[in-house]
Amino acid sequence: MSIEQRLREKGIVLPPAPAPAANYVPTVTVGNLIFVAGQVPFGPDGKLQFIGKVGAELSVEQGYQAARLCGLNCLAQLQAAAGSLERIKHIVRVGGFVNATPDFTKHPEVINGASDLFVEVLGEIGRHARAAVGSGSLPRGVAAEVELVAAI
Repeated sequence: MSIEQRLREKGIVLPPAPAPAANYVPTVTVGNLIFVAGQVPFGPDGKLQFIGKVGAELSVEQGYQAARLCGLNCLAQLQAAAGSLERIKHIVRVGGFVNATPDFTKHPEVINGASDLFVEVLGEIGRHARAAVGSGSLPRGVAAEVELVAAI
């Protein structure tokens, strides 16, 4: 089954690739690797969602949904850079950041929102190495940010 078919079957619609919020580019391709800059939880309407700290204003489940939305934006950036998700050979590495309280310890469970999405959409080629870390703050106060490297 193609990636496009899997997206349709699961009812997943990729948003338009978000424009950079500062002085950087959303992706850089070097050889057969695409580096996707950190993506925050922009919703389909182009507005930020999931503002707040996980462990205070937001639950682990809300953080998970924020990371999933970041993952959708990562896939949109990959599609824009590669021309088609069918060109993706493997998600190599994912970096996940959680805006969390100092005593919060469930960063992996939050970033699973993105990791689970990549495997759901891409199958085995979506499995990746990963870091999931806490942060005292993230841009615009969002709950999560996700970056990745993919092989084409």
